[in-house]
Formats: sequence, C-alpha cells, structure tokens
Amino acid sequence: MHFFLKIGLSLVRMKNLSLLFAALIFIVFCTVTIYLLEPDTFENLLTSFYFVMTTFSTVGYGDFSPVTGAGRVFTVLMYLLGIGLLGVVIGKIVDAFSLFRKRKEEGKLAYTDEKHIIIVGWGKKTETAVEEILSSDATTEVVIIDTLPTSPMDVSIDRVHYVQGDPSEEETFIQANIKKAKSVIVFADDAIQVPSLRDAKTLTIAITVERLATHVHTTVEIMTKKQIANFSHVKVDEFILSQETTSLLAVRSAMHQNVSTIVTQLISRNIGEDLFEVKKNPDWKTYGDAFHGLLAEGATLIADRQQMDINRRLNEDIPADAVLYVICDQHTHLKLS
Repeated sequence: MHFFLKIGLSLVRMKNLSLLFAALIFIVFCTVTIYLLEPDTFENLLTSFYFVMTTFSTVGYGDFSPVTGAGRVFTVLMYLLGIGLLGVVIGKIVDAFSLFRKRKEEGKLAYTDEKHIIIVGWGKKTETAVEEILSSDATTEVVIIDTLPTSPMDVSIDRVHYVQGDPSEEETFIQANIKKAKSVIVFADDAIQVPSLRDAKTLTIAITVERLATHVHTTVEIMTKKQIANFSHVKVDEFILSQETTSLLAVRSAMHQNVSTIVTQLISRNIGEDLFEVKKNPDWKTYGDAFHGLLAEGATLIADRQQMDINRRLNEDIPADAVLYVICDQHTHLKLS
C-alpha cells in the first residue's frame, strides 16, 4: 500500500508535460506487452490498445479479456498502476480548466483576436455600451479594461473579455491586443469627483492609446469643454462632452417635444430607425443620385462624414473618400449591404 501511495504522490508532483509523456509511454508499453503475451486473444495492436484503455477507465466491457496466467497477472498490475495514473491525468486536466477560468475571471489572460472594441473603465455607461454593441453586431467582441479584481461581467459570455490592469500602462493595452483592435472607447472615471482630474486621467489613457496604435479609432468622454484642445493635440478621433451633451438634449426636449426620443432611436439599434453607414454605389455620381437611389430602397441619406447639408448639395459630385450615413431599419441596411 505504501508503495502505491508513494507512486501516486510522485505522479501528483510531476509537471504536466512530464506526466502526459509518462502516461503515453505507459499506455504504449501496456498495449505492446499485452499483445505479445496473448497474440491469439488480441488480434492486433488496435485491439490491445482498446483493451488497455477500457481497463484503465474501469469501463470493462468484457468483450476482450486475457486467458493465460501471465496475461491476467499483467492485467492486474496494469490496472493498479493505470487507474491511478489516469486519475492523476484527469485531475490535472480538470485543474487546468479551473485555472484557465480563474485567470479569465481575474483578467489575467491576453486577448488574441482582432477587430474588437476596447472599453476602458467599468461603470453603468460601460455596461450599457457593451449591451448595445452585442445587440448591434453579431460578431464584434468587446474587451473591458479596469482594475477590478474580477470580471464585472459573466465570463461565460463568449464575446466579452476582461483585462485587469492600469489603463495608463502600455502592458495593459498590449494584453488587450490594441494593435489589432477596431476602436477604443475611454469613459471618464466616475470615482473621481473633480471634472478636471477626471479629464486628466482620461488624457493620460488617450496618450497611451495613441502612442501604441495611431490607426485605431479612439472615442473619449470629456467632462470640461476647455480640455478639447489637449485631446486634439494627441489626435483623439472623437470627443463626447458628457455634461454638455446631456444639457443640450434636455433643452431641445423641453423646447421641442419627443426630440430626445428621436435621438435615442438614432443611436440605439434596439429602438426604431437607426443610423447606418453605407458604401458608395459606383452608379452614383452626385449626392442627388445617391439620395434618390437610397430613398427608393427605403433609406434616407443625411450626411457625408460630419457634413449634414446633403440636401443643399445634391448636384455636387460624391468624392471618392465619401463616408455616407443613412437612416433606415436593420432589414433595409442588410439589403443595401
């Protein structure tokens, strides 16, 4: 008994690769040995391998069994050693999966896919943004960066990943695979009460992002308007003035009823008509061609990039680098795509 206990402890202490290698050697040894001991019972090596594995796993179908004394003695020894070895291997595999899940929950695993969206900072705004991304696109994945000890979202959601680390440090964004990301969203830290200090932290993160991946589209939330010049200096692509946007929307809603509802429809895929980007059709020469062609399909052309005066420029030629935006439903957008 002490002998088998000693062997079991030695197996547990072995490194995973060494244990796997030892298990493979033992299985091969048993397969060849039982075949040599009883070639008439086990017609070929495949049959003896099948017998060895059913014995190790304690399944024991009984369709093959040794008939000689030597074969039976070897089978008993093989069973005593093999079941322990297989048990340790299975235990190591289970531990590996548990460790993988634990490291994923703690945000310690590097993200390796591409075309994903990185969101910096966890809060209610991030939670809403993640839900909107998942409902808007069936393929885009999200990587959340924060300093929380564990993932704020269920790790079983395949398209949401968590990276734990300081977002102002290069290693954190490298772990999030920023160089192959589609875009980065940086929300202001709600834990910081002073707006200027919140913007200062956001600016530090934006500098890190632009230094590592200038080609990645970056959107940041800014608390004070006077900080726009600083963010423009580091070439941030888009700014969201959190307080000002809320105030302006509230004023418009007070002056013109249902304005807030219309804006909500345009920025959310879950409500009403949506705002979509469409590619330029080679048959369109002017904005008028595009406007009428899209209208016939059930979509309304409203802008080329930031320019929303399309209805006054219908006779102008569409530039080659045009980025056209339309208002339509999901079904119409799929047809246009």
